[in-house]
Amino acid sequence: MSYMSAASSTQGVRGQTRRQTRVLIRVVSFFFPMLSDQVTATPLTLLHRTHRPGSFHNNNMAALSRCRHRWKRNNCLHVLTRNLTGKYDYDLVVIGGGSGGLACSKEAAQLGQKVAVLDYVEPTAKGTKWGLGGTCVNVGCIPKKLMHQAALLGTAVKDAQKYGWQISGPICHDWASMADAVQNHVRSLNWGHRVQLQDKKVKYLNLRGSLLDEHTVRGLTKAGKETLLTAKNIVIATGGRPKYPTDIPGAMEHGMTSDDIFWMKTSPGKTLVVGASYVALECAGFLTGIGLDATVMVRSIALRGFDQQMAGLVTDYMEAYGTKFVKECVPKRVDKLSSGALQVTWTDTLTGSEHKDTYDSVLWAVGRAPETKALGLDKLGVQLKKESGKIIVGADESTSVPNIFAFGDIGEGRPELTPTAVKAGKLLARRLAGHGTELMNYDNVATTVFTPLEYGCVGLSEEEAEERHGKDGIEVYHAFYKPLEFSVAERDASQCYLKVVCELGGDQKILGLHFTGPNAGEVTQGFALGLQCGATYSHLLQTVGIHPTCAEELTKINITKRSGLDATVSGC
Repeated sequence: MSYMSAASSTQGVRGQTRRQTRVLIRVVSFFFPMLSDQVTATPLTLLHRTHRPGSFHNNNMAALSRCRHRWKRNNCLHVLTRNLTGKYDYDLVVIGGGSGGLACSKEAAQLGQKVAVLDYVEPTAKGTKWGLGGTCVNVGCIPKKLMHQAALLGTAVKDAQKYGWQISGPICHDWASMADAVQNHVRSLNWGHRVQLQDKKVKYLNLRGSLLDEHTVRGLTKAGKETLLTAKNIVIATGGRPKYPTDIPGAMEHGMTSDDIFWMKTSPGKTLVVGASYVALECAGFLTGIGLDATVMVRSIALRGFDQQMAGLVTDYMEAYGTKFVKECVPKRVDKLSSGALQVTWTDTLTGSEHKDTYDSVLWAVGRAPETKALGLDKLGVQLKKESGKIIVGADESTSVPNIFAFGDIGEGRPELTPTAVKAGKLLARRLAGHGTELMNYDNVATTVFTPLEYGCVGLSEEEAEERHGKDGIEVYHAFYKPLEFSVAERDASQCYLKVVCELGGDQKILGLHFTGPNAGEVTQGFALGLQCGATYSHLLQTVGIHPTCAEELTKINITKRSGLDATVSGC
């Protein structure tokens, strides 16, 4: 190297070093007022004292490190050191210990990443709290399905008498026994998740997480003790929580949500469920199934976002089997009487008339809100959808701020389903670890509503298909069928129905498939694979069904809606 080039190189290093030093001094000066008053030397003095051209990292950072040890009670310099040197505590920090967050963190750790996951459960208005695992494990899918199973068993016991079983005495259900068994199972899952994180070497922190910048997470304990963590990438997977109506007196004071009902030690008794979402109908359904008096208050339509013909069949079945419906009504207030009962006042939206009734419990199922408010996203410029409060994300789950990602229920436009969050979390972890490029495919995700008559679906509803392709651009095949197991028990099967929505023309690509009946989730899951592979109506007819099953009816379906012919299945 020539003298001139060496001199230029030295001058370049000196210039770069001076610029880095000035930046560091300005940042330290910003944090300095927050430091301890007992310190006798300032970090600025140490920085100037140790500065020599070309020795920025060796000397100035060493000085800053000494400052950091002097002010060890303050985390600001720790974060500053990490961010300026490009060294982080972790490769990945995940905020949210639900199914998606746990899947993401474990996958990343398995790929060699250093990972921490923060999870904190804010108790409900009723004081309900739970362990690691998020909504699905604690107050969603798992306890819901188990209590749904309890209701199905009650129906099966009644059917059993038709099959020759001798049932002596009345059929009674004990809430406390069921709740204890379900809650014990949930606790075992909480423990299992803790063990899995430990086995995968994922650092679990029971802290309420928020973001300070694109590489820094602040964790707070219940007592307010602060811990700062830095990471190359930050993933937000905080999910959502049920909403209370804010304009109804007594709603929060006297009501509860799905975050509470699964952890009740005693029976909720006569219950009013406000709302007609899948959460509302599932809860009302299992309450009716175990012998409780359950009423659903519907403002407009049931199962918004689902195929409305199928939604009508679900609610018709529920009504026929004992669930009451108060339609086109809105609650006005909830008052607690001296007897302890809850008096609910509501208004009929059609007539304007006012009505009252008393209940033991009021369950609000009027939607969910994303857990984004306490994350500090607005200060960082992370873009949110104004109407929903959810995070706007790209196809790769990226947000508007580099190195910050979000997925699951808090992602705008994403399905609020556990399996999609789990899959999306794993794929994101692989991409961040440099072990893949595959993006999550959110099309044709199957789901099931676990109401007394289950409803499974995958793909487009009939309404969505009409909107995209026009009424004359689709063909709808349908059938009413009777499950064999209903016959001996003499159960009404008038709501057991299936339909396949196809694109008109050619082999008729299947756009959507819908099924109401026993084990709807098990039936729908297999057909979901077909839709992912581009199944057509021709493929369906080429498939030989398993006999005798409900699912085989889908392989024999041949009546179109436009034909106007009777779609009732007769014979084998």
